[in-house]
Amino acid sequence: MRNLILSLFLIFFGSFIAFPQEQTFTEEEIAVDKFTDGTIVIPSSLENPPLLILIQGSGPTNRDGNSPAGMNNKSDFAKKIAYELADEGIASFRFDKRSIKAKELNLDSISFNDLVMDVENILIHFKEKRNFSHLIIAGHSQGSLIGILAAKDNADAFISIAGAGESIDHILAAQLSVQLPQSEDEIKQSFKEIKETGSTDKYPQILGSLFTPENQAFLASWIKYDPSEEIANLQIPVLIINGTNDVQIKEEQAEMLHKAAKNSELVLLKDMNHVIREVSSNDLTKNYQTYNNPELALHPEIIPVLTDFIKNLENK
Repeated sequence: MRNLILSLFLIFFGSFIAFPQEQTFTEEEIAVDKFTDGTIVIPSSLENPPLLILIQGSGPTNRDGNSPAGMNNKSDFAKKIAYELADEGIASFRFDKRSIKAKELNLDSISFNDLVMDVENILIHFKEKRNFSHLIIAGHSQGSLIGILAAKDNADAFISIAGAGESIDHILAAQLSVQLPQSEDEIKQSFKEIKETGSTDKYPQILGSLFTPENQAFLASWIKYDPSEEIANLQIPVLIINGTNDVQIKEEQAEMLHKAAKNSELVLLKDMNHVIREVSSNDLTKNYQTYNNPELALHPEIIPVLTDFIKNLENK
């Protein structure tokens, strides 16, 4: 009778019983050095998995891909990528950009080269551990150029996600001119002066917060790099990913990188936007709403594309 009662209970109420799910990965906080804190995610029961090092985009962006600046991005896309890759047997390390700790470390200024050096130090850190079959750099947005520069002679492969093919002065001038078409010539001249002299005092007043002395110094250190020229120097496998509904970095930029890279694969994901979500609408408001909705799933093709590229490295 006792067994009968238990069986009936399981039949009628079994769907409400929560059994603990098996943990598919371990997660650990790591301080690489005083500038770089991050999280490593390692698949369970795997020896020497490949490690993806994920570099975030511009601004004070944290390891999960979120930033209080601009559109108050809280999409958690980097954290989602890390967890879903773990299910595919791929480890990952994601980290807070140096700008997150700038106040704590009393940093008066940060240059683009500082960001590159941080990634180079991450690579050195994990090379010394020798616990991973391959070290792969994946840079998102601004992180793409950082990754290109850091990957040379240091990484086994490179992945660009929503990375620009032109130098940042061209990208910003185009983006700002759409919003301020009446100031297009002045905007272009401002970036031209920064590129040539390191600073400018001629810019639209409405853009004063962008053209502060500190920002101009950072822009000057960033502008000098042309992503297409730099990616041509890589002698490692390269994967270039862009979304067809990315309103910040158009797919033409990915095509520039692909044309310049010696050993690259180009994947354009239909309807993927800048924060790796699927958005079929051309409504900008609906596109930007995804930037602040961590509950949304990643674009369904991003993990298969990343997984195929990384696992193919294992066969080479």
